[in-house]
Amino acid sequence: MPATSTSNRLTRTQLTAVDLFSGCGGLSRGLKDAGFAVKAAVEIDGKAQVTYKLNHRDVHLYAEDIRSLDPAQVLKEIGLQPGDLDLLAGCPPCQGFSRLRTRNQRTFVKDDRNNLVADFLRFVEVMNPKTVMLENVPALGRDQRFTKMRNKLGALGYKAVVEVLDAADYNVPQRRKRLIMLASRVHEPEIAPASDARVTVRDALKGIGAPSTTKDKLHAVPENRSQAVRDLIALIPKDGGSRSDLGEEHQLECHKRAQGFYDVYGRMAWDDVSPTITSGCHNPSKGRFLHPSYNRTITLREAAVLQGFPKSYKFDVSHGKESIALMIGNALPPPFIAAHAGALRKGLLQHRKLRSEGLPKSDGR
Repeated sequence: MPATSTSNRLTRTQLTAVDLFSGCGGLSRGLKDAGFAVKAAVEIDGKAQVTYKLNHRDVHLYAEDIRSLDPAQVLKEIGLQPGDLDLLAGCPPCQGFSRLRTRNQRTFVKDDRNNLVADFLRFVEVMNPKTVMLENVPALGRDQRFTKMRNKLGALGYKAVVEVLDAADYNVPQRRKRLIMLASRVHEPEIAPASDARVTVRDALKGIGAPSTTKDKLHAVPENRSQAVRDLIALIPKDGGSRSDLGEEHQLECHKRAQGFYDVYGRMAWDDVSPTITSGCHNPSKGRFLHPSYNRTITLREAAVLQGFPKSYKFDVSHGKESIALMIGNALPPPFIAAHAGALRKGLLQHRKLRSEGLPKSDGR
């Protein structure tokens, strides 16, 4: 493992972070935007690992199963001692807690992926970070494993605050309800204040040209639609229209039989936030994913931007549309993470200031 060099030393105001379940790197991007030096990340999926490395070459990525990884080993290899790390952050895979799956209570209780919350806690216990951030779907807050983790954090000396928030209130151009937990053993954590105004689809997609003329390979990944589907898309009213605006003669047979899911074959509205970006964001049959003006779905680049990624964020198009859409849909929106990591950073820097002035501190460090 690479040793810490003089050129890689932290500045006085830099704070360290470790990203668990890093996926394609949305959490790390948000942590960096908030001023943290991400020292290590953990991710098991091969394609997500490739994408992470394309964008975060300065981070030591543990490309393995977190369940077999020793937190003490990670600390040693990034040059830290227990108690040194400023922030441990992560989003344990949450498919078992998703809204559709939790309609059946037994399904999410038995899902093995939910046990990864215990591994997140295991890293907290060994690393003893000053602060902790966990992001997930709202249903996690009703699970006994989450309650157990919160109780354990309290026993370890952490104060925690938990809220279910809309990412659209934090400079993310989409509606996305998420649970956020901020915990600290060195200060009283506070949820970041909402932004003054929302970023709209128009704001987010400004400057992105036509897929047919772009040099951006991600933006140029083509659609493959039947003529019947293309004709239907052309009929959907621009700027927020949906299939419910069409007469019955223009409805697909499957839509005539369906109840609910009325956003299917709907257009986004220019001056509103987008719907939640999911792994089906490239498919009009999966939700309101049609472009506000053009007769197509949003491109993968547009989906990434609506998820809060920079327009320059790299994806390997050889991974295929389905895999990339899955990574984008599962990612943590960087601006949402940056806002709450910034709130923790403020408390950490205040704690550091108190220490430098020789005032009492709660953790004895």
